[in-house]
Amino acid sequence: MNDTIRLLMNHRSIRSYKPDAVTDEQLEAIVAAGQMASSSSNVQAYSVIAVKDPERKASLARMAGSQRYIEECPVFLVWCADLYRLEHAVQKHAPEKESYVDAVENFIVATADVTLAAQNAAIAAESMGLGVVYIGGIRTDIEGVSELLGLPEYVYPIYGMCLGYPNQEPGLRPRLPLKAVLHREAYDADATLQAVEEYDDTMVQYLTERTGGIKTTPWSEQMAQKFTTPSRMQLKEFLEKKGFNKR
Repeated sequence: MNDTIRLLMNHRSIRSYKPDAVTDEQLEAIVAAGQMASSSSNVQAYSVIAVKDPERKASLARMAGSQRYIEECPVFLVWCADLYRLEHAVQKHAPEKESYVDAVENFIVATADVTLAAQNAAIAAESMGLGVVYIGGIRTDIEGVSELLGLPEYVYPIYGMCLGYPNQEPGLRPRLPLKAVLHREAYDADATLQAVEEYDDTMVQYLTERTGGIKTTPWSEQMAQKFTTPSRMQLKEFLEKKGFNKR
């Protein structure tokens, strides 16, 4: 166990922030650290938009389902999968050739690239004593967010990230047992399902203690509820309009 692993193992989502500012130097160092994440074929298919303006943050908070911590945090980062520069490169250097920027493979590449960069940035921020929480809610009104931020074709916002100094000390949320996710040589379906049973017991105990018995739903039941409820079904049409996933 070294300092880096201790930092990673202590991650919590922060939803309350002090008014202390995040400096431009901190912001630039955090995003630069994000840029050093691995990138498929060095395409670097992502962009991040830093939002400090109170009115703009209020609009984003509303679009994300009225999540007040978006307004409260000093800086709100919107992480975007971005193939715009790459399509421009095709048009500049090979206009006579067919572009495959709109292929599903490149959608996956861009989505993976932005995720790796965002997580690098999150770790960098936490190393400075800052806290973060990812906001998937910006996909609820993805068209409104895209218009507000002026996102061109081949760019889509995948999630937001609140950034600031923590004003709370939340407990650590238990994760799945390691044997549920670490398979050796081949996938072990029986082991992962057995581990889920164990995790259900862990989460019932955790929720009971955290909520005083108000919530006691096992993890697998929560997941069953989540994956039998339609959510953000407009995304497929939006992504195709933006130029993604056409083949």
